Amino acid sequence: MTAWELALLALAGVACGWINVLAGGGSLLTVPTMVFLGLPGPVANGTNRIAIIAQNIVAVGSFRAQGFADFRLSATLAAAASVGAFAGAMVGVRLDGAWFDRVLALTMIGVLILMATGRDRPAPPPDASPQARNLVLGHVLMVGAGFWGGFIQIGVGFLMMPILYRTMGLDLVRVNMHKVFIALVFSVVALAVFAARTEIAWTAGAALAAGNALGGLLGARATVREGAPLIKKVFYAAVAAMAVKLLFF
Repeated sequence: MTAWELALLALAGVACGWINVLAGGGSLLTVPTMVFLGLPGPVANGTNRIAIIAQNIVAVGSFRAQGFADFRLSATLAAAASVGAFAGAMVGVRLDGAWFDRVLALTMIGVLILMATGRDRPAPPPDASPQARNLVLGHVLMVGAGFWGGFIQIGVGFLMMPILYRTMGLDLVRVNMHKVFIALVFSVVALAVFAARTEIAWTAGAALAAGNALGGLLGARATVREGAPLIKKVFYAAVAAMAVKLLFF
């Protein structure tokens, strides 16, 4: 890839990291950007995992530095999700060409609807607490979330949040604490599958990862209030345009 393409990916990574902190769904920008730059679908899908890993390393470290860590529960949930992620990635590496574009576009539209209607943020359980409940059911459901994460990654946070929040009854801080650890671990598994089965654009992934890590750090340190509605509107318009392009052109 040329220098300007790598710079564009780094900027997309900054936006992705920022949006993931602001509202979620940042991979809606990075995966289509790589596809538009000429990377085949499975290559873009696998390469995106490098950026997700870098971003979540920063996030896990940030939570731990602020005194939020429960690595025992995070590890068992991550193990369950990794089983699903392995299976999902095995399906993802086989999805190529026009079918990948269609699945990607429909996923983008679905996630946009969730974000626009507010259904990506489940209502809190009446007794949310630091202690998890329904451990068996939570781990079983996490296998399914891991499958989607391994398959395409986009929107997987919207699956993990209800499991951790509604089913397991955790408070929102610990939901995010566990979510970034789980995504970090199963993304490593998914990346290993993609690397073994298809090509990974490592240079592009490094540029994207640097941007994602920086965007996540900036987003974590910033308080976005009045600017959030405008950013979301621009984000929705851009992603909708990408979905139309993938489906019809």
